[in-house]
Amino acid sequence: MCVCVCVCVSMRSLTAPANAQIVHSGAACNVKDDNISERIYTIKEGDTLVLQCIVKGHPRPQVRWTKTAGSASDKFQETSIYNETLRIEGIQRVQGGRYYCKADNGVGVAAIKSIRVDVQYLDTPVLTVHQTISDVRGSYYQEKTVFLRCTVNSNPPARFIWKRGSMLIEQSKDNGVDIYEPLYTQGETKVLKLKNLRPKDFADYTCQVSVRNVCNIEDKSVTFRLTNTTSPPMIRLSVNDTVVVDPGQDVLLTCEVTGGFPPPTVTWSRYPGPLPLSAQVRGPTLILRAVTPADAGFYNCTAVNNVGNPARKNVNVIVRTMSNLTFQITPDSNKDSETIQMGRDLKLSCHVDATPQDKVNYTWYKNGAPVFNSDSLILLRSDPDMAPGTSSLEIVDMKFRDLATYSCMANFPGSRVPELRVDVNISQNSVSPPVLSVPAGGQVVSVREGGNAELVCLIVDGKPRPPLLWSRTEKDLLMPSGKLVVETPDGRLRLKNVTRDMMGAYRCQTAPYNGLNIKRREAQITLNVQYPPILDPVFQDVRSRNYQMVTLRCTVLRSNPPRLMDIRWFRNGDLIRMPMPDLKETPELKFKLEPTNNGTYECRVSNTAGTSSCMFNVSAQPYNAEFYFDTPNPVRILKGNNYSYNLQWTQKDPEATDRIIGYWINVRKVKYLHRTAFLPGKEPEKGVLMSYTISDLRIPLSYEVRLAPITTYSTGDYISRIIQYSEHHVCGFEDERICGFSQDRSDIFDWTRQNHLTQNPKRSANTGPETDRSGTKEGYYMYIEASRPRVQGDKARLLSPLFNVTSVRGPKGSGRVPYCVSFYYHMKGKHIGTLNVLLRVRSIASVDSVIWTKSGHQGPDWKKAFFDISPSGPFQIVFEGIRGPSFEGDIAIDDVSITLGKCKQENTVASAGKTGKIDFFLSGDM
Repeated sequence: MCVCVCVCVSMRSLTAPANAQIVHSGAACNVKDDNISERIYTIKEGDTLVLQCIVKGHPRPQVRWTKTAGSASDKFQETSIYNETLRIEGIQRVQGGRYYCKADNGVGVAAIKSIRVDVQYLDTPVLTVHQTISDVRGSYYQEKTVFLRCTVNSNPPARFIWKRGSMLIEQSKDNGVDIYEPLYTQGETKVLKLKNLRPKDFADYTCQVSVRNVCNIEDKSVTFRLTNTTSPPMIRLSVNDTVVVDPGQDVLLTCEVTGGFPPPTVTWSRYPGPLPLSAQVRGPTLILRAVTPADAGFYNCTAVNNVGNPARKNVNVIVRTMSNLTFQITPDSNKDSETIQMGRDLKLSCHVDATPQDKVNYTWYKNGAPVFNSDSLILLRSDPDMAPGTSSLEIVDMKFRDLATYSCMANFPGSRVPELRVDVNISQNSVSPPVLSVPAGGQVVSVREGGNAELVCLIVDGKPRPPLLWSRTEKDLLMPSGKLVVETPDGRLRLKNVTRDMMGAYRCQTAPYNGLNIKRREAQITLNVQYPPILDPVFQDVRSRNYQMVTLRCTVLRSNPPRLMDIRWFRNGDLIRMPMPDLKETPELKFKLEPTNNGTYECRVSNTAGTSSCMFNVSAQPYNAEFYFDTPNPVRILKGNNYSYNLQWTQKDPEATDRIIGYWINVRKVKYLHRTAFLPGKEPEKGVLMSYTISDLRIPLSYEVRLAPITTYSTGDYISRIIQYSEHHVCGFEDERICGFSQDRSDIFDWTRQNHLTQNPKRSANTGPETDRSGTKEGYYMYIEASRPRVQGDKARLLSPLFNVTSVRGPKGSGRVPYCVSFYYHMKGKHIGTLNVLLRVRSIASVDSVIWTKSGHQGPDWKKAFFDISPSGPFQIVFEGIRGPSFEGDIAIDDVSITLGKCKQENTVASAGKTGKIDFFLSGDM
C-alpha cells in the first residue's frame, strides 16, 4: 500500500552534547558514593565485573572505556560501540582502579564519567616464628623470647585474632605476652611476643584473620605448634658452589637437611627462568638429565619450616661450550706498520667464544710442532691488550726462520667438548692489507618498494681476506634483521621485501678478526627505495548544489622519485579529456556540477615507481538524516488497539546541497509495506530537531521506519530504525536506563533496581515485595534497602526526567497545564519509614514541595496512588524514601506514570506487557 500525504514536519533547534552515566549489573558487594561524588564499586576477587555506559545526546555519541590506577595505568579497551558494556570475568586484585567512560558526539565537551572499582580479597595468612636468647643480670641466666609473626594480604585491612589452643589471647590478661603491629607494615602484620618462655607457652598457636565478612569473604587461619625443640632449618649441599659439566652429562644435586623442627620442606628453583622440563625433583634431590647449554644457571635450594629465616644454598651450573675460533695478525704496532717486515715484531692472536671462558686452554704450533717460550717466541695465555680470554704468540725481531704455518688449538682439558683449531700462514706473500671497493654504479642502489636489493662491498686485494660487517650510518638505527651489525663472508648484503624505512646509508667495514689487526677499511652505500606517490585525500565525499563550481584537489605528500610522470582524471572510470596538467603543481580539477555529471572521480598520479589515486564521490545528493534516540515518551496510546509514535531526527549539513523540500518515509511491518508518505515542510536547518507523528500503528507490533531527504533533483539514502510499542509514560524499570530517571546526588543513599531473581537470598522475609507490581518474577521495580549501614532518617531520592511545559497552555485559557501522576507503592514491614512524592519546579532556583506522603506499614500488597499537578514551569517528580527505625523497612515503587491531562478514576496501569516499566531500589548491607 502506497499513500502520499501532505503533513507538517515540526521543527525545533537541537544539538545535544553527550551525556553519560555508568550503571552496574555484575556481582557487586556494594556501590556507594565517596566524598568527591565518585561511585565506588566493591567486588569480590574472582567475581564478574559488569559496567555499562548509558549515553544520551544528539548526534548519537560514541563510547570509549579507559582505566587508570590499579595495576599500571593501562589503557585496556577502546571501542566505538553505543552503550558499551565492560565485562571482566574472574576479576583480579590488580584490575582494581578507576574506570572511565567517555562519550563524545562532537558537540560541546565530551562527557566523562568514572567509577572506582575496589576488589576485595583475603589470602591465607603466613605464620613465622623467630626467637632470641639474651643474657640477663650479668649472664646469671638466659631469657628466651619468641616472636610469632602473622602476615596476610587483604583488602580491606584484616583484623587479627590470636589463640593459644582454643583460648583467645588477651594482652591485658596475660603479662607474658605482647601483641603489636610492626612499623611500616600497613596493617598487614601482627606480632605475638612471648616474653621469657614459660612451660604453658609451649602450645598450639592460631592466627585468625578476618575482613568482617565483606563480600561474604570467610575468615581464614593458620596454626603453629611451639615446642621446646622448635628450631630454624639448616642445610648443606652435596656439591661445590660451582659445577662445570659437559653437554649431555647428568647432574645430581642434593640438598641435605641437617637441622630444624618442624621438619623443613625443601624446594628447588632456578634463576633465570623456571626449572628445565627435563628436571626431576625427588625429595631434597634435583636431577638434571643430559644437560644442554640452555640448562645452565643458578639453582637454588630453599628449606622452610616457618621458624626463623629460610635456609638457602645456591649452585652455579655451567655447561661447557666452545665456538667461533678467530685469529688476528698484528704487525709491529710501535712502528705503525700494516705489513709484515723482517726485523720487526709480529703478534698472532687467537680467541674462542667459550663457557667458562677462563677454563679454555690454548696450545700453539709452528709447522705442527709445539711452541715453547724462547727469546724470539713469547706465549701470552691471556693477552692484556686483547679481548678477555685471548691468547697471543709474539714473534720478536722477525727472521726468515719465523716464516711458517702457525696453528692455534683451543680445548677444555679433560672434557669431551671437541677442540677447535685455526691455521695462519705467515710468509712475505701471504699477508697484505685489504683493499675495499664498491663496484661502479653501486654507491647508490635503487629498488622499488616490496622488491629485493643487494648491496655489494668487495675486498679486491689483501691476504687473508677478513669478513665484512654491515651497519647503518645513522646512530641507533638497526639493520633490517633487527641487529646492530650483520656479518657477510662474501661482502654481499641481501635485503628482501624492501620497505621505505630501510632507505638510507649503509656502512661496510672489514672485521677486526680473521685478518690483519690494522685500521679498518670502510665504504658507504646508499639504498634508495622508490615508491608511488602518497596522496591526500585517499577518499573524500564531496556534496554540492547543482550548477555550482566544484574544485577537487589531490595533494602529493611524498614521492620517490619526486618527479611525476603523469596525472590523469577519470569520471566513473572514463578518462576526462583535458590539457596535460603542470606536473609541478598540485593536481586540480574544476567543473560545474550538474545532474548529469554526479559520480565517482579519480585522480591517478604516477611516477616511475607506480601509480596512486585520490577518489572523490561527487554528488548533489543530500546527506542522510540522523535519528534522535532520546525522545521522551514517544509512544501515545490511541483509541482502540492503536498507538502513535513521535519520530524525531536532524538533517546533517542541510546547506551543503540543493534545498531539501521534504522527506520520504516508509513504515514497514516485518516484510510488508505499511505505508509510504511524503513529508513536505520548512527547509531544515543545521542542528534543528524535526518530528513527525506516525499514527495508526497496531499494539503490540513493531515497525521498521525508513527516512530519506528529498531535493529538487535527487533523493538521499535511506536510514532505518525499528520502533517498538512501549508504554514509556508507564515506567516499570524493565530497562537499565530506568526511563531517564536518575539518582539525586545530594541524598544519603540510592534507590536500587531489582526483581525477584536478583534479590539477596539473605534478605529479611518480613519486608519488601516478592515480585513486581504485575506479579512476575522477571519484572523489575525500584526500592530502598533499610538494612545496615542505613540508619533512621537516611534519605534516598529518585528524580524523573525534566518535563518542559513553558510552551503549552492550559484548558479554558488557564496558564497552567494539568498532569496526572500515578504509581504503585509497596510498604510492608514493622519498621517502615516514609515515602514522599515531591514536585520540583525548575526556575531561577529549584523549589521542592511535598504533594503526596505515606508512612508506616501499609500491608503486604502493591497499592496505587494518583493525583493531579499543575506546575508553573519545567518540573521533575521526586520520589523520596526515608528509612524507618530499623531494618524491616524496605519501600518499593513501580509503574510510574506522568501523563498530560487530569487523572481519571478509570485510569489504570496495564499489568501485562511492561516493556517500558521502571523500577527503583535502595540498597544497603544488613
